[in-house]
Amino acid sequence: MKFDLKDRNRNKLIVILLSISLFLGLALTTTGQAALGDRSLSPGSKGAEVKELQKKLIQVGYQVGKVDGVYGKSTTAAVKRFQKSRGLKADGIAGEKTIAELKKLTGESTTSAGTKVGFKNSDVQLLARCIHAEGRGEPYIGQVAIGACIMNRLKSSEFPNSIAAIIYQPKAFSAVDDGQINMPPDDTAVKAAKEAMSGSDPTGGALFYFNPAKTKNKFIWSRPQIKKIGNHIFTR
Repeated sequence: MKFDLKDRNRNKLIVILLSISLFLGLALTTTGQAALGDRSLSPGSKGAEVKELQKKLIQVGYQVGKVDGVYGKSTTAAVKRFQKSRGLKADGIAGEKTIAELKKLTGESTTSAGTKVGFKNSDVQLLARCIHAEGRGEPYIGQVAIGACIMNRLKSSEFPNSIAAIIYQPKAFSAVDDGQINMPPDDTAVKAAKEAMSGSDPTGGALFYFNPAKTKNKFIWSRPQIKKIGNHIFTR
């Protein structure tokens, strides 16, 4: 039996098209399997979704050691700390609720060289919670000032590049350490957060603040002071 040139070329084309289809199918399947949130992750899990989990934990201030896609002891411990801070069951398993809470805190609102690229509603709520926890009872301008400090850190290369990562940076805010960050903010704190995020800065560029009646920390007292607003001294 003889095949002419057209038959041979047609067969080659069919083989090539089938190969391409198989490759794309495998790629799409692999991508789907690697999406964080598609399944619960636990000690022993491996893969791209574990690596994404590790990156998000670091973004909100929970160190996991090496970002290697392996759900080991360090990642388990970080997940437990995060769960405890968010009022979740601290079992070390990154299930639906844990991953959803983590995603809520790690939006895409970041800056590059001090350029604001937009903020999600979750950023407003988190900033408002921090303002409420750290500054309830302070005058309104003092609450805006607290928010402005966080926004100033967002513009600085010396701090993380998202609101969540700044607030959850280890030992950065006492309200995170003692759990007050989880209290719902009042309307005043939400208003102050929005004003600070719009660019208002009563502090004149402060990166830190402290209550002189409540701390003897040598580092914070050593910072160049700018002004006092309410009960807080704001510094560079």
